[in-house]
This record gives sequence, structure tokens and C-alpha cells, in this order.
Amino acid sequence: MTKRVPLPLDGVRVIDFTQVFMGPIATQMLADYGADVIKIERPREGDLSRTSLPDDPAGLVGPVFCALNRNKRSVALDLRKPEEREVIFKLVETADVVVSNFRAGVMERMGFDYGALAKINPRIIYAIGTGYGLEGPYAHKGGQDVLAQAMSGVMARKSNADEPLTVNATTFADYSCGMHMVQGILLALLQREKTGRGQRIAVSLLDSMLAAQSQEATAHLMRGKEVNWGAMPLSGVFATRDGALVLVGAFKSDPVGDIGKALGLPGLGADPRFATHALRVENKSALQAIFRERFLSNTTGHWLARLEEQDLLCAPVRTLAEALVDEQTHINGMILEGEGAVERIRVIGSPVHMDDAPVAIRIAPPRLGWHTDAVRAELGVPRVKAAN
Repeated sequence: MTKRVPLPLDGVRVIDFTQVFMGPIATQMLADYGADVIKIERPREGDLSRTSLPDDPAGLVGPVFCALNRNKRSVALDLRKPEEREVIFKLVETADVVVSNFRAGVMERMGFDYGALAKINPRIIYAIGTGYGLEGPYAHKGGQDVLAQAMSGVMARKSNADEPLTVNATTFADYSCGMHMVQGILLALLQREKTGRGQRIAVSLLDSMLAAQSQEATAHLMRGKEVNWGAMPLSGVFATRDGALVLVGAFKSDPVGDIGKALGLPGLGADPRFATHALRVENKSALQAIFRERFLSNTTGHWLARLEEQDLLCAPVRTLAEALVDEQTHINGMILEGEGAVERIRVIGSPVHMDDAPVAIRIAPPRLGWHTDAVRAELGVPRVKAAN
């Protein structure tokens, strides 16, 4: 039998009050690297993501929940009951980290604010994820990924001003904020080694989206200028005979000339309309019209080969289904498979690859309350039938 490799967060216990996406993706990363993550859920209902899809199987363990909750233990508690709240206080005595992503003030109303828990365990690291921050005019407003896109300026920034405003189909605010939460927790654990004390850390969807626009925001703050990488004249998404590709004409000494060679237009590099970056910006419509017409004349594969011959940055535009079966995805170990609580699961792995800490499904995404009795027994609290 192969001995289990020690993981970076072995011995770290996390009390996880989070639900939906931002918080659970953070605690899942901690769990993947060894933390004992104890997920606190409401009896009968649990995490809202347990019922995200209409075809979720019995046991409330569907794909959306499975995506974010492997390697965790589920404890179902009715926190309206004093005896159930005592389980939390007992857990805090043994824990290193408490994580929540409720609106500002919710944990305080439940009696689980940082001050109360730090009295029980001064070494506790108390991580809070909110929509807009802990103070200020929006602190008590409901936060959500799409709202953060809108409030941060991300939604208003478009490659083409003529395009309608739209919601990004991928939850970038939730994911980035979750990763910022992981960073904060790890930094706090490192600082605790020096000071012996825990601390409160806070992240928000709004702050994460502002941070994602660091270059653009700094250009505005320091120069009053708009920087839009998606609107660069030599970049764009172009339809081909059988699909589409993206071209990024950057990091080249003679980009227009090289693109012209790839497209079979040797005179493009000598066209005075496109001689400098300023002229390319001024004449972007004419330049991109040439690109569009040319790319439509042949297949994606043909043009990718021609562009790559000139060492131009390019890629096919793929669907998620296509990306999931790509050889590179599997070589990178980004698909994890294993037995689930209800059905066999296939989920996305960790994007952080450590030679000595491989990620695996050690604990399947759990049924609601599956570990309630076991955790109670560890704490010496009378056991009850697990909620389901």
C-alpha cells in the first residue's frame, strides 16, 4: 500500500460556512491541499448549489455542487438551536480558520463574529467574503458575480463600442475573489507562525474585479487615458470558413508585415495607412475589414498554420465541450474522476500543480450531513442521526 504523501495543509482545520461559488471554491482549494474542511449546512436544504440544476440526483449532490465541494466533510446543524450552536463553539476550539461569504453582519447576528470566536481561540483566522466590503454604503447589499461585473466597470468595458452590454457567461468575480480569499488565508497562516495570533481577513467581489483591471485603472488614475486591450487594431476574433479564430498581433517588430505574409498579402506591411500604431488605431476599421475578408476565404486550421509559421499569437475559438476533450487539458491533469456519493463524478481539477502535493478526490462531494455524527463524536458531543 502506497503511503499517503503529506500535503501542505495537513493539520489545518477549516470551519466552512460558505455556499454557492466564491466561498466554496476557496475552501475546496484548501481541502485539495490537505485541510480538514468541515462544511456547515442547514438541515434538509444545505448549500444552495445542491439544487442548482433541475435534474440533480437524490441526495442533493449534483454537478454544480460536486464542482466546488470535494474533499470536505458535511455537517448539518440547525443554528437556531442553542445545542447546535454549541457544536460550532466546540469546533472553534479545535479550528485554525473560519470562512463565510454571507452579507456583512450575518455572522454577527448569529453570534459568530470575529470578536466572539477569537475569545474562544485567539489563533483563529477569520475570513469573510462579501459583495462590496465590510463597511460603506453597499456593505449590507446583496452581492453577486454579475452585480460585481456591473459595479466595477468590467461590464461597461467592451472591445467594440457598438456591441451591446452583456453579462459575461463565466463567473470571473466569484472565482477571482475565491482565489484572493485563499491567498489571504495562507498569508494569515504564515503570519500566525511569526506572531502566534490569528486575525480577520476580508475580500469582496467588487475589490477583486477592480484588481483584475489594475493596468486599465492605473492608466486612468495617472493619465486619464482609456486602455482597452481588446480593442487593439491587430487583435480580434475572426470568422473562418468553418469556425473562428483569435489573433493577437503583439510582441513583434513588424506585426503588420508578418500578418500580411501569413494572409498572403505581402503588400500589407507597406501600406502607409498602417505604418504606425497610431495610424493603425485611426484606420482600424479598414485594417480589420481586410482581416475579416481574408480569414473567411479558408478554414481555421489553414489560417492557424499560416499564422504560426510567422510566430503570431493565435488560437481557435472553441466550445467548452471541445476544450474538455483537448489533449492538453488531460495532460495537465485538469479532469479528476472518482466515485461520488450518488453517481460517478468527473470534475475540474486544481490549476495549481505541485510535484509533492498531487490533487485527488480523497473525499467525494458529500451528501448533506454525511459527517455530522463523526464530527460530533470527535468533539465529544452527543451523536444524533445525520440530516439528509
